[in-house]
Formats: sequence, C-alpha cells, structure tokens
Amino acid sequence: MTRAMQSPSRRIVPLAVGAVLAAAAVGAMAQAKPLAGQTVKLMWIDPLTGLMGPVGNNQLKSQQFLAERFSASNPAGVKFEVIGVDNKLSPTESLNALKSAIDQGIRYVIQGNGSSVAVPLIDAINKHNERNPGKEIVFLNEAAVDPDLTNSKCSFWHFRFDADTTMKMEAITTFIKDQKDIKKVFLLNQNYSHGHQVARFAKEYLARKRPDVQVVGEDLHPLAQVRDFAPYVAKIKAAGADTVITGNWGTDLSLLVKAAIEGGYTGKFLTYYAGVTGTPSALGNNGAGKVFQVAYQHYNMGGPMEAIMKDFKAKFNDDMYTGSIIRQFEMLGAAMAKAKSTDPVKVAHAMEGLSLKSAFGGEVTMRKADHQLQQTLYIGVWQKADAKYPYSPENTGMTFVPVASYEPYVSSTPTSCQMVRPAGG
Repeated sequence: MTRAMQSPSRRIVPLAVGAVLAAAAVGAMAQAKPLAGQTVKLMWIDPLTGLMGPVGNNQLKSQQFLAERFSASNPAGVKFEVIGVDNKLSPTESLNALKSAIDQGIRYVIQGNGSSVAVPLIDAINKHNERNPGKEIVFLNEAAVDPDLTNSKCSFWHFRFDADTTMKMEAITTFIKDQKDIKKVFLLNQNYSHGHQVARFAKEYLARKRPDVQVVGEDLHPLAQVRDFAPYVAKIKAAGADTVITGNWGTDLSLLVKAAIEGGYTGKFLTYYAGVTGTPSALGNNGAGKVFQVAYQHYNMGGPMEAIMKDFKAKFNDDMYTGSIIRQFEMLGAAMAKAKSTDPVKVAHAMEGLSLKSAFGGEVTMRKADHQLQQTLYIGVWQKADAKYPYSPENTGMTFVPVASYEPYVSSTPTSCQMVRPAGG
C-alpha cells in the first residue's frame, strides 16, 4: 500500500483554518470561545536529568512553547499552562509527581518517555478517579507506545497521541515488503515493555509479509544504562545482518548509531526515534540512504508546522520533533469547546471519537474504542538536505526525506480494549 509522497503543501491546513474545520467537525462548538479566560493547568511528568534528560528537556520546552501558542488561538478560548516535573525515568518518582498534581488541583497530566512509567500512572489514576468523584484526572500520553496501554490496560482516562508500536511496525514491515535487498534482520531493543513489543511484532509481521527474511539475531539491553554499544555492534556484524530494527530512543539510539559507524557496520537501520535529540548529531554525514525512521511527521511538512519549527529553533536553538504535542493541544481545545467545559469527565467524553484536520498531517481521529489516535505515518530516509527538503536537525546538513506514507486505514491496528466508561457523557 506504499504510495508516493504527496506534496505537503496540498495536505497541510494552516493552523487558523484547521481550527475552523475542527469547529465545524464537532458541531456543538458553534459558540465562539465559550470558556474564554479560564486557565487549564497540566503537569508534565518525564525525565529532566540522567541519560534521557536531553530528550525530556526538549519535550518540556516543546510543551510549554506550544501551550503558549495554543493559548493565543484555540476554539475554547482557554489558556494552557504546563508545569514540568522531573521523574528521573522512575515509576516511584512519577507517582509522587501525580500526588503533587492531585494536591495542587491539577486535573490533566502528561507523560510519554517510557511505558514502564505509563502503566503505573494509568493504574494510579484509575484508582484515584474511582475513589474521588468530582476530582478526576485525565492522562495525556505524548509518546509511550506499548500497545497494552490501549488494549489490555486501556482506560477511559488515558488518551494516546503517538502511534503505538504495532502501528509503526505495520508501516515498517509494509515498507520492508518492497525492499528486496533486506534479507537478514537483527533485532536490538531496550529491555522493557516497549523493546519487547518491538521485537515481538517485528517477528510476527515479517513472518506474514516477508517470510523469506531471516531474523539472524535478537538482543535486549538495559534501558538508559549502556554507554558502549561496541559489543552489540560486533554481534550484529557477526550475525551477518544487513538490517537492524530497533525501537531504541535517546542516548540508547545515539550511542548505538555512533558505535555502528565507528565499528564499520554498513547495513541499514530501521528506527522509531532517529530524529530525537542527539541521534542526528551522532549520524552526522554518515548513514545517508541507510538510516530510516517511522513517524507521524517528518522535518519538512511545510505549512504551519514549518513556521512552528522555525520559531522554536529561533527561540531555543533546538529542534521540535514531538509533533504529538500539537495534536494534544488541538484535541484538548476542540474537546473543551465541544463540552463547553474544562471538567475532565466532560472533556474526556467529548474527545472520544473526535476527528479534526490537524495543523499538519491531515485528518486525525481519536478512536473511541481505545483512545488511540488514528493518523498517517511516514517512512523517512537520512540524506543531505536540499532545496526541496531544507530543514536540517541539529545543524547537520542532513535531514529525513519522506519516501513512503501510510494513511490511517493502513497503519491502524485492531484493539482488544473493553472500555469501562463513567457517567457524564
């Protein structure tokens, strides 16, 4: 189902126009700015220190930058304020942060770096909401992609704006189906739920789409602890792999890529997060035509996304790559306008099944069955930036150029979620 990329300019709706279309889509928000003047506080709970600190710091800046931008223009007329808390990638620290949010009367929490954190947060929020009617909290998931979060552990209070592991693997393996030079694959992933799921679904989907491809090796490593990936690169080379599939992120990917370059590995990398802080710099001019990323966006979307990224870089000398945050604020603004309320119960009901024309990437829908956002996914390849694809992350002179896209009906995967909903819809 791979198709040539359409020109981004034909697929992007400017931010102001997108807001109008969103208003039309939900009908009930006909009254302009029904909540003007209200401030909605959100607590962001993710790492700001340690090996994954650079990723978290980028995302917190992105959250606060976009909160300010969407406060100036959203169909509900509310103001957004994001308060950041360092969880040190620890479930215990995250639960302490959640308690702090509850004590401060904050009704919306955001998290994404690590499904190992998302799972206990969901469990704690479920218990809190059951025991404290009228003080419910909604969990906005920007990046934790374990499929269980919208399947066996699905919750009415949890909404995921990233694409989950299965959706991204559906896109990756559909792409591999037509890459006849890929014959021997090595699976290298972080040793926690996300890494396990990447390995599991890579094997399952490859067997279905490319049964001739051999998985010649598989390994897991501790999350955010490995500083030298040379031994893993040696295993990959010894196995004769022409391709590595990895869901690694943060320093676990940038250090892996650095070790592969230094170790002389010339095979392909199919990644989830090669555009995240540090990895573009680790790649530098290397890896052209050999490093691929699956994502719900790319660096050169054009339209309002181009303006947002340009303004962000001018302000922080950094790159914005967590586009799920844009959709988070788009959905919140539209749902609050539809509900004519900032109350989490009413907003959660309003967000279920909500469709809108995003500021980038076309039509998106928050699937009612499991609260998994349905969206187009892209495969991009690392190569030199040029006049057509000019945006260069971390000033490398390189970029990810889109080579394939997969509409939601292709990238979507089924859910086993049995949603339990409260009254108040």
